[in-house]
Amino acid sequence: MTGAELDNPRLPGRDQRGNGLPPEPPHEGRTVLVTGGAGYIGCVLTEHLLARHYKVRILDRLWWGEEPLAAVRDRIELVKADVRDMPATALDGVDGVIHLAGLSNDPTANYNPEANWEMNALATEALGHACAERGVERLVFASSCSLYDGLPPGMHDETAPIRAEGPYASSKRYAEERLLDLAGTGFCPVLLRNGTVYGYSPRMRFDLVVNTFVKAALLEGRLELHGGGWMWRPLVDVRDVADAMILALEAPADLVRGEIFNVLHSNYQIRELAFLVAGSVRLLGRDVRLDEVPAPPLTRNYECSNAKLSVKLGFNPRRSVVEAVAEILSRIDVDDKTMLTDPRHYNIRWIELLHEVELRVGEYGRVL
Repeated sequence: MTGAELDNPRLPGRDQRGNGLPPEPPHEGRTVLVTGGAGYIGCVLTEHLLARHYKVRILDRLWWGEEPLAAVRDRIELVKADVRDMPATALDGVDGVIHLAGLSNDPTANYNPEANWEMNALATEALGHACAERGVERLVFASSCSLYDGLPPGMHDETAPIRAEGPYASSKRYAEERLLDLAGTGFCPVLLRNGTVYGYSPRMRFDLVVNTFVKAALLEGRLELHGGGWMWRPLVDVRDVADAMILALEAPADLVRGEIFNVLHSNYQIRELAFLVAGSVRLLGRDVRLDEVPAPPLTRNYECSNAKLSVKLGFNPRRSVVEAVAEILSRIDVDDKTMLTDPRHYNIRWIELLHEVELRVGEYGRVL
């Protein structure tokens, strides 16, 4: 069974084309370690791996709790640990690693640059060395297309000269370089630079641009177009990201060893995304207004090419923004304002809250 077959519910008229992931894995029953497997991408990835008959071991410190894993909890092995202090036994019997753990955006990285460097850079480097030493040949690393931010206008491919700026991009680039240094006949790192992800996940996020627009349309009936919303962004659905990672795990080593692949469905202007979300929500009988507002001091504006992924691996992300938005609206309670504003669905807000609780508990020794 492929990831596409897991989509539920089936929406009328939806695109049923495949994305290029073969329907069956080359080998069944192998064990995969997914670091950060209880997160936004990890939950979806785990479902797809299980559907392909992999044995899944998740390493996660469970910032978001175990609830996102409820549907698969009895079919996985869970190692509750911080990636910075990963027990050596986490790699016992593992055939491959998909590495998602760490901070996932600029706000969280800027909140604590030191912790970001420890998790995104140093822990990734250490994991690469551990895999190489233990004979775990394949490591798939979740990097980011945000590395291209700040480059001159143009369609950037994997050969673009990266000038990483800021804690998040710098940590991702360092991790990439260290893994590439380790690439050899006995170790096969594969680096996936994911575009901004959208779509439904059991560990839902409403702090990613498409998902944020869905939340704002439902709560406020209004979408703000900063600077008119003319900026470009590479985007990709969470299910396509999961399948791309599985393909990178399964592909012949000679095709992917030490290779970087951009993973995106398409490049979209923010203005276009707002129109797509507003139109989808209006189908529910709700009014959604679009307002142009001044641009913030810093904006992201860049485009990427996914030609290498398509040509070399035959993989083409298929799930569009319209399809993903329709699924989100069908999977959540659109009238549940408490859920839509729950800080668990916003990475920086949840981390700030956990830090505040940590300080209070440290002061008094207990919550109650």
